[in-house]
Amino acid sequence: MAEYSREDIHKSVEADGVQYVRLQFTDVLGAIKNLEIPVGQLEKAMDGEMMFDGSSIEGFVRVEESDMYLKPDLNTWVVLPWTEGVDKTARLICDIHDIDGEPFTGDPRSNLKRVIKEMQALGYENMNLGPEPEFFFFKLDKDRNYTTEINDDSGYFDLDITDTSGQCRREIARTLDQMNFEVEMFHHELGPSQHEISFKYMDALTASDALQTFKLVAKTIARKYGLHATFMPKPMYNQPGSGMHYNVSLFKDGNNIFFDESDDFGLSEEMRWFMAGLLDHARAYTAICNPLVNSYKRLASGFEAPRYIAWSGRNRTPLLRIPSSRGAGTRAEVRSLDPSANPYLATAVILAAGLDGIKNKTDLTTPVNENIYEMTQKERKAEDVEDLPTTLYTALKAMREADVVKDALGEHIYEHFVENKMIEWKQYSAQITSWELDEYLGNY
Repeated sequence: MAEYSREDIHKSVEADGVQYVRLQFTDVLGAIKNLEIPVGQLEKAMDGEMMFDGSSIEGFVRVEESDMYLKPDLNTWVVLPWTEGVDKTARLICDIHDIDGEPFTGDPRSNLKRVIKEMQALGYENMNLGPEPEFFFFKLDKDRNYTTEINDDSGYFDLDITDTSGQCRREIARTLDQMNFEVEMFHHELGPSQHEISFKYMDALTASDALQTFKLVAKTIARKYGLHATFMPKPMYNQPGSGMHYNVSLFKDGNNIFFDESDDFGLSEEMRWFMAGLLDHARAYTAICNPLVNSYKRLASGFEAPRYIAWSGRNRTPLLRIPSSRGAGTRAEVRSLDPSANPYLATAVILAAGLDGIKNKTDLTTPVNENIYEMTQKERKAEDVEDLPTTLYTALKAMREADVVKDALGEHIYEHFVENKMIEWKQYSAQITSWELDEYLGNY
């Protein structure tokens, strides 16, 4: 992350002709919110004196306790490349503080910083995170409304030469580069009109900020091409869904403590304990990492979407995979997440689960190197391979029974998240779908 002082920001305002500043934050459900100010109010904003009504934000506070402060992180200053002239706009990501000046317990970003401090108290500098979010491009109609009409028929790693998908993807990558993100790679994914843009690993907080920025950039640039970039996990039946793999590693004294050159596999004891924690608490954190009713359509559909709790090296069917890179690149790839997740909450629960494994020196199960989709239930049982939750309801039930995940969220976020998601589940469960009418109406 670049470091910005007040003086640096004032120089940027002058050099780039910034007229407005978005003070950005994220609600409990992962939606990006912002308050926009003219640049004349920037000094007040940097002093942390900008107030807003928290009762209007999902999962924040009641109307009788609504006053909240936006405290900008100056290191998140960036000028938005797609704004021009009198509309030239910059962005600052903010933490939320309550009226007493304390970090608000319902702010996902502040909550992640709390979990990171707990990690640092154990002697680790940071968890490095390299996210790999997937997404779809769908066409907008003549009125600029969303459709489910795909924009290309390409496949995995195909070269896009007959449509605008490749151009749009490159402009997204170029825009991120202008915003000082180090994009590692971008390519067409397996499904029609499905894409992936991956950026280099960063510390856990910066990577979570980057994911939110990436979603904003993708949606903004896509509209220039008459497209909608969606991070819905499973928008099309019988096609791959969109995942968001998390590549994670822990660092101490500048070294990746997941690597041990004396081990046959190059994996340290601490990495094995961390992995064991990820597997132990997988059912419990699934509601956070796969937070939509639709998320479970992806997990149930195959297409390399993991629905079994196991680990392996090259095998891509388990939840947890260990890429072959060793040394500074030694890492665990958590494959179950999808891009609808609130990255601050997802990162917090992943980190807490792994640290719990380290604290308890939890034994790691043996790797499962066969294709788990092709194993029988009896074979999976013999290997102690457990299923992930199959619905949002069962995921919420698993989370209710897990103190590690509850503690990682804090009481406020946990209660508001569960309350909201139970409403979502009940509303979905009451719907009569076209599939039900086609299947049952004439037969019963």
